[in-house]
Amino acid sequence: MNTDVMPLQNNIARLYVFSFLKMTLFPMAIITLFWKDQIGLSLTDILLLQAIFSVASILFEYPSGYLSDRLGYRTGLILACLLAIGGWSLYTLADSFAGVVLAEIVLGGAWAFISGSDSALLFETLRAQGREECYARFDGRMPGCAQTGEAAGALFAGVMYAAWPLLPFVGQIALWIVGLGLCLTLTEPEAEKGPAIHSHLAEALHTCRYALLENRHVRATILFGTVLGIASFYTVWLIQPYMQQTGVPIAWFGPVWAGANLTIALCSLLSQRLHFAWGHRGMAALFIALIVAGYAGLSLSGGVWGFLFYYLLTAMRGLQGPIMRNHLQRASRRSNRASILSLHSLAFRILFVATGPLVGLSADHLGLRPTFGLLAVLFAVALLPGAWLFLKTVPNTVDKVTGG
Repeated sequence: MNTDVMPLQNNIARLYVFSFLKMTLFPMAIITLFWKDQIGLSLTDILLLQAIFSVASILFEYPSGYLSDRLGYRTGLILACLLAIGGWSLYTLADSFAGVVLAEIVLGGAWAFISGSDSALLFETLRAQGREECYARFDGRMPGCAQTGEAAGALFAGVMYAAWPLLPFVGQIALWIVGLGLCLTLTEPEAEKGPAIHSHLAEALHTCRYALLENRHVRATILFGTVLGIASFYTVWLIQPYMQQTGVPIAWFGPVWAGANLTIALCSLLSQRLHFAWGHRGMAALFIALIVAGYAGLSLSGGVWGFLFYYLLTAMRGLQGPIMRNHLQRASRRSNRASILSLHSLAFRILFVATGPLVGLSADHLGLRPTFGLLAVLFAVALLPGAWLFLKTVPNTVDKVTGG
């Protein structure tokens, strides 16, 4: 295995390009309209569909992370690309709820293999170069590239959809073929030597026990990070119908989506600097304030420009991601790194399965603005104890490194 410095250094640039490609999601800015107008789904159907996607991710999530730890992160990313090509191909054939469900299940498998593998490969690349203390800075650039890609995709989405409703999906297939070629050029860092594994099931269960029972900080980080993640996820599926209701012109949808993703990109890049200046307590308070203000603003504002409150939630998403991942990476090792990151994603998916359809029902029966108001209250209540547990378990060594 070639693990010279130069091939490993090339990994970083290629992971940035992969982050750009994986999130250049042409269908994303118009997907809710596609589901409603081309397939005939209600908002309840749409949130149920995403719950099914999350169930698929749950089934794949931890096994995919464990396989990536054993087979290599490069292999995990190659498998993700193959599944993504298959999933988006199925979308071009879908004409019913069942057809969309099948496509989403395959895509759930693709995202499960990506989850943790790209971040773990970045950390292991830096570790092999003796630069793991720089991880948070490099990690902040990855979502920056990803959201820039999504913003770029959103700019073209409306035009592509108007020309042919399936054109965004065909473009997506082409992008993942390029991504597959890129992943084939990645270099896998040499794995650290460890004891022989006699039972993969026992090893997988040991990692679960370590993350969820034995290590209080990992458990608290997963809990707090999961609630932060879900807070910015509901609006991904509800902001488009909200903009329709408030009279935002369809032509604005792509630029609005692009602006949201550029906000995530910018805040991801600023995350580590703000963290160093404000510390853990300041950042936790900022996360909660942005979430409550964002949902309250969406609830109380019914004008054309009300969607701007959504940007508070996307800003929070960009700020919290690198910080939470850095805590999990530092508490992991090569043999369980992707597994622990996958457990974090698994917790997020389980929470969405349990709550997403209920949010969809509320939006259909109470309306979007009352639902946003209800979510503002619920998140204010849920995040305070989560933040307290997280801050209580932050190791002193992490405080010193980050200025917390």
